[in-house]
Amino acid sequence: MNLQNLKGIGEKNIEYLYKADIYTIEDLVTYYPYRYQVLKPESLETTLPLTTVTINAKVVDVGKVSFIRKNFNSYRFKAESYGHIFNVTIFNRAFIKRNMSVGKEITLIGKYEAKKNSFVAQDIKLLAIMEAKILPLYHVIKGVKSASLNKWILEGINEDILDYIPEKYQKKYRLMPKKEALLQVHNPTDEKKLYVARQRLIYEELFVFMFKIQYLKSLKDKEVGIAKSFEKENIDTFIKNLPFPLTNDQQKAIMDGLSDLKSSKRMNRLLLGDVGSGKTVVGAVLLYANYLAGYQSAFMAPTEILALQHFETIRKMFQKTNVQIDYLVGSMSKKEKKSILEKLKNGKIDILIGTHAILNEHLYFKNLGFIITDEQHRFGVNQRELLTQKGLKPDMLFMSATPIPRTYALTIYGDMDTSLIKEKPMGRKEIITKVVKEKDLKEVLFQVLEAIKRNEQVYVVAPTILENETNDLKDVYLLKEKFSLAFHEKVPIGVLHGKLKKTEKDEVMNDFKLGRSKILISTTVVEVGVDVKDATMMIVFNAERFGLATLHQLRGRVGRSDKQSYCYLICNEEKERLKVLEESNDGFYISEKDFEFRGEGDLFGVKQSGDMTFKIANLKRDYSILLKAKTDVLEFLQSEKYKSSLSFLEIISKIDFTN
Repeated sequence: MNLQNLKGIGEKNIEYLYKADIYTIEDLVTYYPYRYQVLKPESLETTLPLTTVTINAKVVDVGKVSFIRKNFNSYRFKAESYGHIFNVTIFNRAFIKRNMSVGKEITLIGKYEAKKNSFVAQDIKLLAIMEAKILPLYHVIKGVKSASLNKWILEGINEDILDYIPEKYQKKYRLMPKKEALLQVHNPTDEKKLYVARQRLIYEELFVFMFKIQYLKSLKDKEVGIAKSFEKENIDTFIKNLPFPLTNDQQKAIMDGLSDLKSSKRMNRLLLGDVGSGKTVVGAVLLYANYLAGYQSAFMAPTEILALQHFETIRKMFQKTNVQIDYLVGSMSKKEKKSILEKLKNGKIDILIGTHAILNEHLYFKNLGFIITDEQHRFGVNQRELLTQKGLKPDMLFMSATPIPRTYALTIYGDMDTSLIKEKPMGRKEIITKVVKEKDLKEVLFQVLEAIKRNEQVYVVAPTILENETNDLKDVYLLKEKFSLAFHEKVPIGVLHGKLKKTEKDEVMNDFKLGRSKILISTTVVEVGVDVKDATMMIVFNAERFGLATLHQLRGRVGRSDKQSYCYLICNEEKERLKVLEESNDGFYISEKDFEFRGEGDLFGVKQSGDMTFKIANLKRDYSILLKAKTDVLEFLQSEKYKSSLSFLEIISKIDFTN
């Protein structure tokens, strides 16, 4: 059944859903709540200080809206609960005022401070909730109301919903029927049933994920590639001409890659290396081997900044060769693109470095034999497949700086051969990391000033873009004001965050790369792998809000030269786990510790971002379920694969292998 057949959905709403990547009924019913709000009405007298509570109240005075600054307002009014009158404040919800009237019964969710007799609301429900209720919270889809979305989802669940779990495992684990699980997840009746429903859907998602990996692996193991021929002496000469010695890990990864290229089996290798470990050099040596064998190469990066950076870095490494290197990015003029396409087709470009612009349907290689993708998780399977179709069985190398435990990597990248780089290149100094209480910030600001006097640059990371009304979090614009004030507006400062337009982001990042701005204040969108040699200091505010692996990645933005670099983790409260970053610069060790500290996670907590592209599963929290799913998939494939059984063929036909 198509989305168009749902009652009252309308063409405009369908357009909004398409923009949120919801194209089918299955997409719709698996658009899961990112969090749940458990509302249990309480009395003001029984609430604990500064804990989030739910209060039923009546409006006493509709109050007024105040505009604090652009895009930031507060709405204040008076309310009464069981004879107690108090002040209520809610931020950036000015529109609520038009629905308020004296005597109206409402529900307030937020924190009450008895000394000030004030209630700071996170949310206001325009009706009184009389008994405990679990409310699903969805990520906002522009133009679509949450109530409408939930209604369409519940309607969609009544249609034919595919169940991907073989009957054998449904019986083995006594799983809740899929339709019932979906109803509980989108319209929970109690916490126990919700937990059981989520576990069932998590298992299904991870079963499908492991099925894809193991099935694709079985196909790739049979894939015949092209054995490439080149002289090892020429490779050795290229390595000797590099301006730095290779680490043992780099040499081992190069030997793995050269062996793959020479083999008649297609290379399908993941190069997993810590931030700043020198993965690009490994890629460059393999690019040269592919050139010597008479084939073209493509190197795809997720952003223009990274693509141009790789182009500059690799071009320097190839200075003493005849290899023709060029780049292709979306912002180039039509004339420039046409010239590149022509040269590529005629074989006048040996290595093309670029963004997804390389996927252009009008782009043809003369004989593409090798492809590298950087930060490979940023590209979908279908995008990578498009690129492989531009060559004749090209070898593939995927590079990633995402630090995850080795056993974990071998599970989720089970369809690939894996090379690890842990050592740092020679000459790089260890980044000195310090956990600093916010009250001691003056000392950090003094160090910033000293760094700027040495013509060095500084990254500053904030957890939010705008002021957050419910938490004491620093936002990028507040920090811009503070740093401008601290340095008397004499230091050029850039601001970078995800809501800027692409051209604005590129301009801000280029200004920093070229040294035109000395401080870059940003959310975590600071690009993985961006190489700014003069950046020697990373300051992260509200560091306790971030995972260790994320903090380590942010720290990796500095320490890119022989200058001593520093990372300051600013926090409001002592966090023992942050000490791990003071003790170690090893991304793999840190990822193991992160895994330990974060454990199972919180069922009703905010879903982790960046954990692959799962809709309900979380690889950190659900690792034990992942291992169970892997065991079941391997058993299922062994028992069914060669029988062409109906259940196996059904599983294959149902699964979308493009994402």
